[in-house]
Amino acid sequence: MVITLNELEAAINYWRQRSPAQGEAYVLCAEAAALSKPYALMIFHHQRSIELQQLEPAAQEALVAYLKRHSAP
Repeated sequence: MVITLNELEAAINYWRQRSPAQGEAYVLCAEAAALSKPYALMIFHHQRSIELQQLEPAAQEALVAYLKRHSAP
């Protein structure tokens, strides 16, 4: 399954809205944090998409959970 940069960004925003950053340091929730690393690397390397299998397990889980909630029936 190919994931676009826009899909990653939408998933990060979903998790940030669902679990806003906490504390004085504004730490991201685990799901948003897991997705932020591949998102940043994609931007750095000018990638527009990535295979789901290339993501670390925590990022895969966060993305799949987001997609299940936002997929058309």
